[in-house]
Amino acid sequence: MALDELKAFLQKMQEEPELKNQVLSSSTADDVAQIALKLGYEFSGDELLRFSGKKVGKVTVHKNDVPGEYN
Repeated sequence: MALDELKAFLQKMQEEPELKNQVLSSSTADDVAQIALKLGYEFSGDELLRFSGKKVGKVTVHKNDVPGEYN
């Protein structure tokens, strides 16, 4: 289930500062999903965006609104 994969990835991100920096420097949710996929966690950028506002451990997912982005 993608939600379990997402939560597991967020837990791993808390334990690895380098991974956290990589995620924080990503431009899009799809970029984060690709980083996770390389590590064996499968979820989509859309699933990550739908998780916005929720917390896993010390990590809270926030959607960044980019100026000029179309909704």
